[in-house]
Order: sequence, then structure tokens, then C-alpha cells
Amino acid sequence: MMIFPAIDIKNQQCVRLKQGDFNQMKRYEVKPIEAAKAYQKKGAKWLHIIDLDGAQTGDNKNLSIIQEIARETKLKIQLGGGMRSKSKIKDSLSLGIERVIVGTFALDSFDELKDIVQIYPNRVIVSLDSKNGYITKHGWQETSSIKTMDFIKQLEDIGIKTVVVTDIAKDGMMQGPNFQQLQAINQATSMQVIASGGVSSLEDIKQLKEDGLYGAIIGKALYINQIDLKEAIQCSQDESFPV
Repeated sequence: MMIFPAIDIKNQQCVRLKQGDFNQMKRYEVKPIEAAKAYQKKGAKWLHIIDLDGAQTGDNKNLSIIQEIARETKLKIQLGGGMRSKSKIKDSLSLGIERVIVGTFALDSFDELKDIVQIYPNRVIVSLDSKNGYITKHGWQETSSIKTMDFIKQLEDIGIKTVVVTDIAKDGMMQGPNFQQLQAINQATSMQVIASGGVSSLEDIKQLKEDGLYGAIIGKALYINQIDLKEAIQCSQDESFPV
């Protein structure tokens, strides 16, 4: 299973939200480039970056930082936040990143998403941000009428290969992910499923690996040193690792 350390950026700073609430945001002293280099040193191959300014307002203020990370590390980057048009997706892919993450765009512009997937196969992944079983959009600020499970088949049918699944109720709470929902989605699709939200222990990582998930995103647990990234990576790869 692949481990994706997460960096959420707002106003060029590392931050974390609690349950997707911008009013419950904590800033961290470490700079995004410093965090990225530290994760690379610990053995990370991928980096999950969310531009929260883009997610909240559509204005991607942090592109220079993201370019710096792409330029100064060997990490493969998947970038989300404000990817709400073909042009924004195209421009973002030109930054030196591996793939983009779309959320609201997948809901509001499904036909355009189909076109993008044909142009950039395997470089567009969809974030299924869920609240009480329904998809949210616009940076988790609005809950749609679309059930998370109903959207899975539609995405698979148009050629999406990878999805990030976040239960907002679990995000930032350090209480473990929504294993039941993740298992149900993983069993319902052949897409690669990345777990996000609430991953807070090596036990969580081992369980996700046993459940057959493709990847797990770790955010707050790294900032507060509740999980050591090197150990998490080893745990995700080596079944004999003591948990």
C-alpha cells in the first residue's frame, strides 16, 4: 500500500482543518518546502498537496510554492484545490506534478471531466469528499444531493482509475478512518482507492492494507508526531512489522 504524506497550504503556510471547517484551522510553523523535504528524507515517494485557497475561493495563490516543491524534490505530487476548469487542470499539470485531484469539477462538469480523462489518462483522480454518505463540494462547504456510492460507478465508467475517499467527519479528528465506508467502496469498484481522513496510528495503516486499499493519506498525525512517516511506510509494505 502506498503512503501519501499530506501538505495543506493556505496563504503559503502549512495548515490543517478539522472536519473541513475553515473556522477550525491550525497553522504550523514548518514551511511547505521544509515539510516536503523531510517527508522525502523519511522515504516518501508521493506527496498529497491541497491548495486550500483554491479549494475555498478558486484562487490558487500557492502555485509558486508548489513549483518549488516539484523543482527541489524528487517526490511525485498529486495536487488538489480549485481544479474547476479544463484550463486550470491543464495549467496545473504543467507545473511538474504527476496528477491533479478534482472534486467539485467532477460533480458540476461531468461531461468535461470525461473529455479531460481522455486527454490526460491516469493523470486525473477524483476526490470523493463525503458527509453523511453524500458528496460535498466547494472545499467541503456545500453538501450535494449525490450519494457517494452512486457516484462510484459513474466515475469508473468514464475511465477514472484512482479516487481519494474522505469522510469529513473523520478528518482531523485523530480517531481513525471510516473503515466501513472505505471497505464498501473498495469492494464496489476496480478503481484504486486512497483513504483520507482520520488516519492516526500504525494500526489504522495495517487495517487499510489488510482491507486491500491502494493508498492512505496521512496529515495531522505527522505534524503532531503521532505517526512516524518512516515507520508508516515500513508498516504499509512489510506485514511482519510489529504494530
